Amino acid sequence: MRTLRTVSELRTAVRAARRQDPQAQIGLVPTMGALHDGHLELMRQARLECEHVVVSLFVNPSQFNAEADLAAYPRDELTDAGLVTDAGADFLFAPALETVYPPGFATSVQLSGPLVDSLEGAHRGAAHFHGVTTVVTKLLNMVQPDVAFFGAKDAQQVLVIRKLVADLDLPVRIEAVSTVREPDGLARSSRNVRLTPDDRPQAIALHAALTAAEQAYAAGERDAAVVRAAAATEMTRRGIAPEYLALVDPTTLSPVTTVADGTLVAVAAHVGGVRLIDNTTLQSPSPNGRR
Repeated sequence: MRTLRTVSELRTAVRAARRQDPQAQIGLVPTMGALHDGHLELMRQARLECEHVVVSLFVNPSQFNAEADLAAYPRDELTDAGLVTDAGADFLFAPALETVYPPGFATSVQLSGPLVDSLEGAHRGAAHFHGVTTVVTKLLNMVQPDVAFFGAKDAQQVLVIRKLVADLDLPVRIEAVSTVREPDGLARSSRNVRLTPDDRPQAIALHAALTAAEQAYAAGERDAAVVRAAAATEMTRRGIAPEYLALVDPTTLSPVTTVADGTLVAVAAHVGGVRLIDNTTLQSPSPNGRR
């Protein structure tokens, strides 16, 4: 595994890989470091689908709402590099801030509409997604991958990036990889390490709420308000108030009044001083009892 710091190094390495095998697929796994099993699953999927895998490591300041949150974000490049190596990636692209945003940088890539205005956008501001779309556009242009892999835990982000790619005719396929969870159901997140021992048991409130929504739907409930109430009850029982708990169309993020297969249930909440998000997609039980 080679660590690359500059765009010219990165492009030289990718060109050499393509020259060696013109039919080879280049996969990109964008990360902000603080790697966990969720990131490693992205890398494993990239390794399965692509001959060459690039993992980027860049803590993007423009998608943080508060300086304190950016400052608190965990950073350990040495440990991350070891995990990337163990996952079988070929290249780790770890640029400095001034490489991604050089002096005089004055361009922003922005989407408009409900994909960026709702859910996370409504609570964090659309500027959060402007930071995401700008840096992702830059990374896609820097690497020029055939496939880029993102976690399904950030369902809204995946929709935003797919819209970005479609609108700008970018020649890359976006793959969403299933959420990896801890044994008690908590979605893996770099923020989990900031949960205190007292807060950690409460963090499962998000997963419990999603499970309650799934169970209500599996039992035949189709009224979105009733399904939401079942989920909200689980959070209240654990002393956590949702920042949002929404049942929405999985492609437009528009609220629904009647749930159906594919309805997205998305939740965000503060547990102690840590903001967590999670989601699930409702599906009817299969004949063997599995979703």
